[in-house]
Amino acid sequence: MQIIKSALSEEPVESKIVKLITDRRTLAKRRWRGTAADGREFGFDLGNPLRHGQSFHAVDNKVYTLQQQPERVLRVSYTGSQEAAHNAWQVGNLHFAAQFREDYLLVEDDPAIRQMLDRLEVTYAEVEEVFEPVHAAGAHSHGHDHSHNDSHKHQGHSH
Repeated sequence: MQIIKSALSEEPVESKIVKLITDRRTLAKRRWRGTAADGREFGFDLGNPLRHGQSFHAVDNKVYTLQQQPERVLRVSYTGSQEAAHNAWQVGNLHFAAQFREDYLLVEDDPAIRQMLDRLEVTYAEVEEVFEPVHAAGAHSHGHDHSHNDSHKHQGHSH
């Protein structure tokens, strides 16, 4: 089994693409296993998760590329930036992942989201798309932690 540590820095020219198909939650992991369309097995031990469309291995005029499976999501269309911002704020307020496109928002299909959209009379549609929410790539590496350590407890605040 080939162990993969990172994406390819440069894709070989004129190579046959071999897909390794997996779901969004697996792609968000740093350690996982997968089998490409040609039966070749890979183990992933990554510093950072890989994304849909990234190539990760090349051999014998073949380049192995990740393909994320489409999933059922809700498409929330909007006509302008104010409507887009309002809908995004509402979704974010419920702490659900979202992906922004030019004229619509994709969000996880969840009863809480549906209830909120129905209450606000926001039109949405069920669709099957590759869902790449904005927080997926750096969900656990955003540069700070939420724990409270002693240095924060003893700081005084004067105004």
